[in-house]
Amino acid sequence: MAGQRSPYHTPTATQLLRKDNVLLTCTVFFLCSFFYLFGTWQPHATNTPTPTATSLRTTTTVNCASTTVSTAADSQKDLDFTTHHSATKDDGFTVKTYPPCSVNFSEYTPCQDQKRSLKFPRDRLIYRERHCPEKNELLKCRIPAPYGYKNPFKWPASRDLAWYANVPHKDLTVEKAVQNWIRFEGDRFRFPGGGTMFPNGADAYIDDIGKLINLTDGSIRTAIDTGCGVASWGAYLLSRNIIAMSFAPRDTHEAQVQFALERGVPALIGVIASKRLPYPSRAFDMAHCSRCLIPWGQYDGVYLIEVDRVLRPGGYWILSGPPINWENHWRGWERTEEDLNDEQTQIEKVAKSLCWKKLVQKGDLAIWQKPFNHLNCKTNPKFTQNPPFCPVQNPDSAWYTDIETCLTQLPEVSNNEEVAGGALANWPKRLDMVPPRVSSGSIEGVTSDIFLEDLILWKKRISYYKTVNNQLGQPGRYRNLLDMNAFLGGFAASLVDDPSWVMNIVPVEAKADTLGAIYERGLIGTYQSWCEAMSTYPRTYDFIHADSVFTLYNDRCEMEDIMLEMDRILRPEGSVIIRDDVDLLVKVKRIADGLNWESQIVDHEDGPLVREKLLFAVKLYWTAPADSDQGS
Repeated sequence: MAGQRSPYHTPTATQLLRKDNVLLTCTVFFLCSFFYLFGTWQPHATNTPTPTATSLRTTTTVNCASTTVSTAADSQKDLDFTTHHSATKDDGFTVKTYPPCSVNFSEYTPCQDQKRSLKFPRDRLIYRERHCPEKNELLKCRIPAPYGYKNPFKWPASRDLAWYANVPHKDLTVEKAVQNWIRFEGDRFRFPGGGTMFPNGADAYIDDIGKLINLTDGSIRTAIDTGCGVASWGAYLLSRNIIAMSFAPRDTHEAQVQFALERGVPALIGVIASKRLPYPSRAFDMAHCSRCLIPWGQYDGVYLIEVDRVLRPGGYWILSGPPINWENHWRGWERTEEDLNDEQTQIEKVAKSLCWKKLVQKGDLAIWQKPFNHLNCKTNPKFTQNPPFCPVQNPDSAWYTDIETCLTQLPEVSNNEEVAGGALANWPKRLDMVPPRVSSGSIEGVTSDIFLEDLILWKKRISYYKTVNNQLGQPGRYRNLLDMNAFLGGFAASLVDDPSWVMNIVPVEAKADTLGAIYERGLIGTYQSWCEAMSTYPRTYDFIHADSVFTLYNDRCEMEDIMLEMDRILRPEGSVIIRDDVDLLVKVKRIADGLNWESQIVDHEDGPLVREKLLFAVKLYWTAPADSDQGS
């Protein structure tokens, strides 16, 4: 009948499916329950390894359920949310420890070793240039600090004071006693700010310079001091927002650069001899020599030619001491009037041949200015004869590059008012402005957009660094900082308001030579190959930053040699941040452990999914034993 359901009606497909689903659900539930109960009842095998810190939690998943089984150790140990990285055991990398060196090496500077230097010519001071050890001569030990070593005084107190135990040499207090360089007072040295040519102190001497050229408007930011002594000139310029690269050779006054660094003043061991200074062209706004004893007029004026290379267009060269004002000093200098007059005549002649203009000579000071461009020099025959302009070359090439007796050409200009290479804003505006070398496209692969992105990037990175190393966020905790692979100087620029300074290194192996742009920002730095030692004393830096250094030098030189050099130049209780690929960083950490550093690998600021990681490390305090023979 219509509307009635037959008792023999066949079930539909939907009804059958519902019935099957119920059976399937019950079956799965039964199986899950059975395997769970079986798993909790079955005893652990006797050969099950003891759980490690990273395997204390085990998760078992069976389609329908996820169950966490905790061992007894879980209840006794806090959960560990830190990042864990390890290398495979068969990666061919051997873990080793590095013993302390003999105390005789406490001031070892490998590339300025005095014994090695005697093998080289004394002519033009070639023996005082860099001469690095061969690979088989490299030390595989840790350089000790002198017994009693203390953390340096904080800036600005360090400008005037240093612990005797840190630089146990009294020679300068005797040799320079009359000139008021340095005094020994009990357990410390005092630096009165005096100098050979500024008996009233460096501050008064700089004030005298400031009456002749403007030191206050920010047009002069970077300076170079040749034959710097204990760098009092550079030390007192810092209060005027002028940062000086000071250098002097390692000579009979062996501690002078070491004293400068102990005071918290930028300095390197160096000399003008047969090689270019390790700085790019057009780097410094001002160059200075105060009785630095460099024979400026000799060897066809080659030393002034090198100063010209590193001076910015419109930059100043300041000379005090022999032969300036020789008429009043010749007796005290124990030289003849004729000799001193001839020396000044030579200097004046070389300066004129470089197209420099003598601005003023007043008292013991003489100041010349480099032209803003070479337009007039090229059109005036008397300037193009001696020295001639150099042929096409790379004016920034300055790593073991011979000095030439030819004038480095400035970039072309269209009129006399144009600044060759581009004008710079006054400090501090120039810090965040696109450097002319970048905006002009002079640096391959580096654009204005990349520079601006780098500005933002480093603000983010420094903020992250300070969350991991809270001491970096304490102004004054670190004074001397080193950036081993600086690129555009973003690390230094982000810390510019702190009472610190950064030595920016552009490795000679880097893809792009950006050191010129770093100087155009008003920062300082030098070229360096990290396959060799740096021209500085042990315990120079409070903080070292290394971005992709081990990637750059992978297969170029030994990782342990780079780490040993970092250990040499890092102060006791100094800190390190190394950024690199995680696989390399694991190997770096093994060496750091062998150096007795405390270290930890942490995630990239963008999170754990980025392969690049960061190693934060601290060099522990240790010194030579108390019975070691030291001091002079």
